[in-house]
Amino acid sequence: MSNIRPYLEHTPQVGENVYLDPASVVIGDVVIGDESSVWPCTVIRGDVNRIRIGRRSNIQDLSMLHVSYRSEGKPEGSPLTIGDEVTIGHHVTLHGCTIHDRVLVGMGSIVLDDAVIEENVIIGAGSVVSPGKRLASGFLYLGAPAKAVRPLTEEELAWLPQSAAHYVRVAGDYLK
Repeated sequence: MSNIRPYLEHTPQVGENVYLDPASVVIGDVVIGDESSVWPCTVIRGDVNRIRIGRRSNIQDLSMLHVSYRSEGKPEGSPLTIGDEVTIGHHVTLHGCTIHDRVLVGMGSIVLDDAVIEENVIIGAGSVVSPGKRLASGFLYLGAPAKAVRPLTEEELAWLPQSAAHYVRVAGDYLK
């Protein structure tokens, strides 16, 4: 069985130069942008709503991405959107949230329905972003629930696209 699986009328759409590890599973209404990567044992399940992943983003090992269904009370449900140059660390759970460009979500973190992570944010390992929470641009967030602990340094801001570029290079090695 393929690791790219349709669900009802939706088949995942994968951009150019995308690395999908054979041990990952991508299901349903999912679009993955150019030069992104999905690493071993990751599940991206766009069955009851849509998932969109931008360019040059990486979803690391054991991560789980899912969505909430549409309903009469919530006609759009909670889709999942990930911007460009985003690094999703190992064993992260993302559920029906929005993550803007140049964000790092640290290992073991959980980001829940309708949370919005603005661009240029670092979420430290093991953090939990509560449903509906908005994390403002330019800060490091830690804890459960995640709270801003300090502004990002110039070095950290410069590092965010470098992290994404590193994974584009590593994925390129696997694609060879």
